[in-house]
Amino acid sequence: MIRRAKRPAARLLVLDPQGRLLLFRFTPDDRPPFWVTPGGAVDRGETFEQAARRELREETGLLHDPGPEVAVRHVTFVTLEGIEVDAEERYYAVRVEETAIDTSGHTNVEQAFMLSHRWWTPEDLLAQEEVWYPVDLIDIWRDLLDSRSAA
Repeated sequence: MIRRAKRPAARLLVLDPQGRLLLFRFTPDDRPPFWVTPGGAVDRGETFEQAARRELREETGLLHDPGPEVAVRHVTFVTLEGIEVDAEERYYAVRVEETAIDTSGHTNVEQAFMLSHRWWTPEDLLAQEEVWYPVDLIDIWRDLLDSRSAA
């Protein structure tokens, strides 16, 4: 039986005023490029919400409290450092006015492999060829957009 490291993580669905979603493009050496939401591992002693706030600041420079938890995923994957993990990922919605992103807080690994970001519409993301995670991102995103329209 393969033993994997446990990895609690907070991830963020960052939406701009037009409902576009911020994603980062990873370009690892050992697999094709892929797009993911900002976020990362929960540090020892942190809550998921505290990790979400910290990751948002580190990866985007944005200073916002995480919004509501909108999804939970349990996934298995290999990190960029080559560690197999069982991850519990909690996703938080964050609506922002500003779209300028400051990546100066990126870790060395992020600086090496997370070289670009983009604000996407659902249609643009569906029209491109690269993989994105989580696989049901479009459904979660559209639910958020629908809830904003209903509010």
